[in-house]
Amino acid sequence: EVQLVESGGGLVQAGGSLRLSCAASGFTSGDYSIAWFRQAPGKAREAVSCLSSRGASPRYADSVKGRFTTSSDNAKNTVYLQMNNLKREDTAVYSCAVEMGMECSATFYYESRYDYWGQGTQVTVSS
Repeated sequence: EVQLVESGGGLVQAGGSLRLSCAASGFTSGDYSIAWFRQAPGKAREAVSCLSSRGASPRYADSVKGRFTTSSDNAKNTVYLQMNNLKREDTAVYSCAVEMGMECSATFYYESRYDYWGQGTQVTVSS
C-alpha cells in the first residue's frame, strides 16, 4: 500500500524557515516523481515543486524559486521541502503527492498527474 505522510509544519514568523518532510512507503523502487502542493484558504491548490527519483534537476513554481528547495534522503525514503525567507502568502496546507513511473515534467503542476496524496501539514506564516 502506498502511503505518504507529511510532517514539519507549524507557525513561523515572516522571514523564517521551516523544513517539511514527506515520508514515503509502498513504492520506493522504480521511477517516480514526488511533488509538493499547497492550498491556502479560499484558493485553489497550487504546485510548489517536483523531484524525480532519477535525480534530474527539481522543478519549482515561480513564486518559490530561490526560497524553497526540495531534496530527498533515499535511505529514509523521505522527500523534504526546505522553505526559507517565508512570507505571509506562503501560509497554506502543504501536501506531497507521487506520480508513479514518471519523472517530473514541465506540466508537474497538473494535480491529475499524481496517483497518491498525503494528508497535508499546516504552515502558518505570521507578520
